[in-house]
Amino acid sequence: VQLVESGGGLVQTGGSLRLSCVGSGFTFDDYALGWFRQAPGKGREGVSCFNPSDGFTSYADSVKGRFTISADRAKNTVYLQMDSLKPEDTATYYCAADNIHSLRIGVELGIVDESHFWGQGTQVTVSS
Repeated sequence: VQLVESGGGLVQTGGSLRLSCVGSGFTFDDYALGWFRQAPGKGREGVSCFNPSDGFTSYADSVKGRFTISADRAKNTVYLQMDSLKPEDTATYYCAADNIHSLRIGVELGIVDESHFWGQGTQVTVSS
């Protein structure tokens, strides 16, 4: 399993970015996909997850209403559209693959399983 993120960058408060994560080495329905982030000096936290088999999505409270997860099955790609960005969204964003239950625990309860398949991360910086 390989996950490659892209789309990070520097944006002003209130701006938008779209992150992409291209997966390879697995069939799209084999795993749920999620986005996590890690700010400097902090632990990794769940942001959102998506289950390709039924379209289920989940979001952390801190991003609800501002971030949207979606996927393009033909491209084996999951996206994270981030709108109304805030300085506290500044972090390295990671794509993860695993079963939906463990991803949901990370996103909804903040308990991150480091044994997920992980991408290398993409940096998002929101200036105030």
